[in-house]
Amino acid sequence: MTEEERQARINDAIEHLKAGQDPEKAAEAKRLAEEREKALMTMESNESGTEAARSRIAPDFVIQDNPNSHIRHVIGVVSGKGGVGKSFVTASLANLMRSAGYSVGIMDADITGPSIPKMYGLHGEIIGDEYGSFPMQTDNDVEVMSMNVLLETEETPVIWRGPVIAGVVKQFWTDVQWGNLDYLFVDMPPGTGDVPLTAFQSLPLDGIVIVTSPQELVSIIVKKAYNMAQMMNVPVLGVVENYSYMSCPHCGEKINVFGESTIDEVAGELGIPVMGKLPMDPAYAQNADLGICYRSEVPALSPAQEILAAL
Repeated sequence: MTEEERQARINDAIEHLKAGQDPEKAAEAKRLAEEREKALMTMESNESGTEAARSRIAPDFVIQDNPNSHIRHVIGVVSGKGGVGKSFVTASLANLMRSAGYSVGIMDADITGPSIPKMYGLHGEIIGDEYGSFPMQTDNDVEVMSMNVLLETEETPVIWRGPVIAGVVKQFWTDVQWGNLDYLFVDMPPGTGDVPLTAFQSLPLDGIVIVTSPQELVSIIVKKAYNMAQMMNVPVLGVVENYSYMSCPHCGEKINVFGESTIDEVAGELGIPVMGKLPMDPAYAQNADLGICYRSEVPALSPAQEILAAL
């Protein structure tokens, strides 16, 4: 693309912002469009996902890439059940890779229970042009798209049936200008329903990270997610155990609140690595509630960073 063609494309996009729109939003849309185009001009191709990941998608399930997106690696974050802190793990993985110098985004695919914007303190309206919407940007430069920033209020419920929700996930891929990203983390709702199925079938996933917690049901929970990935021909990168233990604030002794962990045995049986054992830390919850989750250092995820960087 020549400089003249690039500028013409930007001007066409800005014309799409009709007269009467907030001038500040129009200016911001122009700035974002220029940034996207500048970044994408350096790429030989704007196809997203690795060749291996794209080859796993059956022809009937292929969805179109946004022309202003180039995403190198797409990572799904899943759990066999709710309440294991999956979104916190998603955000922590994104923050970790961003702090390592990678360009990172989060697709909040938990359409009916989105929590990523709250954890980053994101508010306001999404802006866009004729090529699609621009994701919001966190204070630590992570790109985020979530249903919660599209609703009238943060408390507005999403009362949709499965196929409609799955369609929104596809639109988060086709209609969002992600720009040039090294990693896009897809935070999926718990279980094995419509959204995980759609993501497994249609997104070029390099693999998934399974999130669990230490309890007697851990084997069933992890194996349910693992078996779904196997059936859908999606690699399992590893498992993260959240709420693994807590440290006594007085003596530092590790306390196994939910009992002794068995994640090493379960992961060993399945032949997948343990990517981290995260402690219960009140500071993590406090920072998430304050919208500054990116200030939480999570050194327990160091093995995950090594695995992701090696993709």
